[in-house]
Amino acid sequence: MNAIFREDLSRFDELLEQTAAYAGEFLRRMNELPVSMEVPEIPSAGLPEKGMGGSAALELFDNRFGSYLTASAGPRYFGFVTGGVTPAALTGDWLSSAIDMNAADKSSLAFALEKETLQLLRQLFSLPDAFEGVFVTGATMSNFTGLAAARQWLGQQQGVNVAEQGAGALHNVKVLAATPHSSVAKALSMLGLGRNSLVLLPTLPGREAVDVKALERWIAGNPGTPFIYVASAGTVNTVDFDDIAAIAALKHKHPFWLHVDAAFGGFAAVSPRFRHWLNGWEQADSITIDAHKWLNVPYDCAMLFSRHPKLQLEVFQNAGAAYLGDPAQNFNYINYAPENSRRLRALPAWFSLRAYGAEGYRDVVEQNVKQAQRLGEALEKSGHFRLLAPVKMCVACFTFNMEESKLADQIHVFLQALVKRGVVYVTPTQYAGLPAMRAALVNWRTTDKDTDLAFAELESVAASIRGLSAISANN
Repeated sequence: MNAIFREDLSRFDELLEQTAAYAGEFLRRMNELPVSMEVPEIPSAGLPEKGMGGSAALELFDNRFGSYLTASAGPRYFGFVTGGVTPAALTGDWLSSAIDMNAADKSSLAFALEKETLQLLRQLFSLPDAFEGVFVTGATMSNFTGLAAARQWLGQQQGVNVAEQGAGALHNVKVLAATPHSSVAKALSMLGLGRNSLVLLPTLPGREAVDVKALERWIAGNPGTPFIYVASAGTVNTVDFDDIAAIAALKHKHPFWLHVDAAFGGFAAVSPRFRHWLNGWEQADSITIDAHKWLNVPYDCAMLFSRHPKLQLEVFQNAGAAYLGDPAQNFNYINYAPENSRRLRALPAWFSLRAYGAEGYRDVVEQNVKQAQRLGEALEKSGHFRLLAPVKMCVACFTFNMEESKLADQIHVFLQALVKRGVVYVTPTQYAGLPAMRAALVNWRTTDKDTDLAFAELESVAASIRGLSAISANN
């Protein structure tokens, strides 16, 4: 054994203690750390011929990068719909790395633990057992996996086995949606269906939800044409929901695959106050839900729930790999999703679900919604900002209260200033053709104090930017 490997092995416990102490100090400072900053260009260091050992590497990491660590898992990071990491989820994540189980290895505990965790998640979301689940990296790969099964179904309708013949054997592919996430078009590109197969339908007035009558008209104008419909269950800007029940009812009259993108909106199911938005989703063919959003487990983790595991098997099976066994006889999750090699993503979710239960997650969802609505009310009363849509759940979408021609430049300068100050982080967006901003609250740590502090910072920066603009104009 190499001498430095041998030295680290002999001091493994000490290295783990040092690492835990470093991580603990970071977590203790979470509320005080900036949520963002301008990181300077850091010169890349070359690979050393002789290593320094784990302890020295930790010290080097702190010296080179420690001052640039930000609280992107903290209570005032409102960008990218990012949850934090619950204490129990972090416990599971550390153990997952320490145990280093291959989730595909059925000779270990991994398979049984993953199976149990998926059952816990079905119960959390009140999904029927008819839905088979599988873990993937995030909502993008979940949408990809669900749409890959949909592509196989579409092939069946045309007498084509896409898994064998390729996407080129399909013709007249149509994927319908009203306000799809960008990952849907990305998945269509990766699947060989092409972004141009996406047909955007009209939305209801003042909403991001589909006009179901427009979908009915499209069906009437394309009789007998099988298609895929991607329903929004929580849009990025306003957390709007398609009327899934009305869409599902159309399946009785016309053949189509219903995929529900519920990356974070699926968590409406955990609260009696909000689960009505998901009425009918139990009739979907496939459902995307992201775990590193409102479940608050570490990146990267999401799930795909599907009623059609046989179609997934046709697409993702490892045929001809004798060492993996017969996919048809030996159930293994690697035959139902893109990845073969993957870490045990189920473990952080298992720990957090067991630690906090349905009540804990119901409280987080309802707490974050109240906080987002509280922030929205403050923005609506502000002289600097205006809400662009009611705060339905966890996202406030807003812009400056000024003429439209100046919005884009003002928002750019404003967000740059926010990043430098590091108190709160929001992201730019477009809503109804207007340059806008979006604050997404899905973190278990966020308190009313954080939302008040965030709003005060938004007001302060807006006042300073508007003041500078006025001075500049006068000069």
